[in-house]
Amino acid sequence: MQDPFYTKEKKRKQSGGMLAADAWLDSSLYEFWQALGRGYTRYQDFMGRFHVSGIKRFFVEILSDAFTFGAIGCVLVTALAMPAFDIIDRGVLNKAEDYSVVFLDRYGTEIGRRGIRSDDSVALDQMPDYLIKATLATEDRRFYEHFGVDIVGTLRALATNATGDTSLHGGSSLTQQLAKQMFLSSERTIERKIVEAFLSVWLEWHYSKDQILKLYLDRAYMGAGNFGVVAAADYYFGKRIQDISLAEAAMLSGLYKAPGRWAPHIDLAAARGRANVVLTNLVAAGFLTEGQVTAARRHPASPVDRTADANSPGYFLDYAFEDAKRLIDQTGAPGNNFIVRTTIDTTLQAYAEEAITSVIREQGEQYRVEQGAMVVTDTEGAIRAMVGGTDYAKSQFNRAIVSNRQPGSSYKPFVYAEAFEQLGLKPTDTVSDAPVCIGDWCPQNYGRSYKGQTSLISAFASSINTVPVTLSIKTGRDSIAELSYRMGLRQEYPVTRSLALGVASVSVIDMTSSYAVFANHGLKTPAYGLTRMTDLNGNLVWEHDANEVKPRVLSEQTVAYMNQMMRAVVTSGTGRRAEIEGVPTVGKTGTTTSYRDAWFAGFTGNYVAAVWFGNDDYRATNDLTGGLLPTIAWQKFMAYAHTNIDVEPVFGVDFVPPARIIAETDPSVEELTPERPPSLKPAAARKLLDLANRFGITLANASPPSDTASAPTTPGPTGL
Repeated sequence: MQDPFYTKEKKRKQSGGMLAADAWLDSSLYEFWQALGRGYTRYQDFMGRFHVSGIKRFFVEILSDAFTFGAIGCVLVTALAMPAFDIIDRGVLNKAEDYSVVFLDRYGTEIGRRGIRSDDSVALDQMPDYLIKATLATEDRRFYEHFGVDIVGTLRALATNATGDTSLHGGSSLTQQLAKQMFLSSERTIERKIVEAFLSVWLEWHYSKDQILKLYLDRAYMGAGNFGVVAAADYYFGKRIQDISLAEAAMLSGLYKAPGRWAPHIDLAAARGRANVVLTNLVAAGFLTEGQVTAARRHPASPVDRTADANSPGYFLDYAFEDAKRLIDQTGAPGNNFIVRTTIDTTLQAYAEEAITSVIREQGEQYRVEQGAMVVTDTEGAIRAMVGGTDYAKSQFNRAIVSNRQPGSSYKPFVYAEAFEQLGLKPTDTVSDAPVCIGDWCPQNYGRSYKGQTSLISAFASSINTVPVTLSIKTGRDSIAELSYRMGLRQEYPVTRSLALGVASVSVIDMTSSYAVFANHGLKTPAYGLTRMTDLNGNLVWEHDANEVKPRVLSEQTVAYMNQMMRAVVTSGTGRRAEIEGVPTVGKTGTTTSYRDAWFAGFTGNYVAAVWFGNDDYRATNDLTGGLLPTIAWQKFMAYAHTNIDVEPVFGVDFVPPARIIAETDPSVEELTPERPPSLKPAAARKLLDLANRFGITLANASPPSDTASAPTTPGPTGL
């Protein structure tokens, strides 16, 4: 049991400790407040020394507020100038366009330009003195006096703008304009103007006045894709900058502020009016006298006619420009001005454009089709013509390159070629044209009929659907897709059950490249449009390697078989409208579901071409098939292209005598050999003899046919 005395003593001590702590706290707070009061009293005594009253207080308040707002302004301006410091540190300059490229055709004649047009090769002291004076009189008369920001000029511009006259003076100095061109966007904000001012001062610190003026004259946008007065003089007047007249210099100097408004190719009257203002500026600034500018007023500048630019191959130039930029980036070539020789043949280009537009013009309304595209190459892949639509001026969308459409039966050569490669078949081998299903999908032939036993060449010529589906089951659809990629298709597509019927995404140029494999003995033959690139001084930047070894994609035996099959399409199948007298033509038609796309892709011994017709919005046509307008346009072009040239043979196709016409009643056609000439219709035989006599060829065992001679019947198109 605890001692009561001990417990009481313990409680007394605890109570005493708490009283002591309370006393310390009270005294500490008292002393703190006393000290704070004394300190405040001393502060009041000290501040009392600065107390002013009366008129003195007014000036003190004003000065105090000025310091306060000045400090706030310095902090704000410094914060807004941080982007300028960052821009200077990064050293990143604006690029209106990456490059300026002049394009030549295959023979070296200029056909157009793309990108910017600039030239900084002319020194400042070589430019006409009146051009420099006209620039300074209009843009910055105090250029050689200010430090980058023209305070006097800005105030004068503000006063002038207040009167509503903005034609004579600008608010930004020439250095400020250069800073904006080199580093900034064209947005009109206070923040941008502050950054512009800092950058202008930085330019003045790091460059001389003449260097700044030279940069401005080289980088100022002058309209129509021209940057700098040198490029503008060449474009608008066809002259070197050293040779321009005072009137032409005045017109150029009037473009800096608004080239889209005062460019002579847009509004010549406005351009001449603006040039007259520049001449007035020259006199007002004291650079020239009125007498010296009188002749320029009376005889204003006349720009060269640029309407011929509308006839340039616009779709091809767009394609070539993208290809040129890629090659420039790969080679790391310095500068941004280049000359590129292309593969285009302007005569064939005109033929191709006429073939597409004339067919649309004559029959487009009947078939409810509005657009067409064509790509033509030689058998080595050099692009000779490209049509990306019916009117480049109305639509720059390149349907030959960008648009990916379903090829329909023009995809079937990939299926048959894979079957020949993998299964060892021949065109004369027979197969069964009968219903076939993959799961719940059962394709049908065009016309919903079946032939039974038929040869591969007959099934291909008639574009039967069940046969390629059966072949795809045997070879595997993945291997067919892989072959199409190796041959030239670049757009990836899903491998579905309907792949054998052309349910894929392809472009016209890729179809041309793929068919070129058949024309080039089975070697991979990608289309290309550029052959040589140099800078303005003629230094070689890049050159196409004509001796590059091309990989083999198909065996020559498969190519020969496929060319025989595609020859049958033209002679007796769905592509008979592509036949050209005296020229071995081969190819394949293609039509997609609901008649949205119609194709014909084929070649001769000289050229390869793919043609597409359809509508941009995927609207169905009026039963347009590949055997109609596409073959007509293809044939029209090829007939033009083979005029007065040596017609080359097609590998694997014995054109003289021509391949035998396939009969619907003879499904198992025997393989053709030199010892066993084909049977011919009387009219065909006469035609053959006429051709042989024309070319001085003697045909063995050839005699004029009898009109009563039996001949196989020729079926009409029965497939897509």
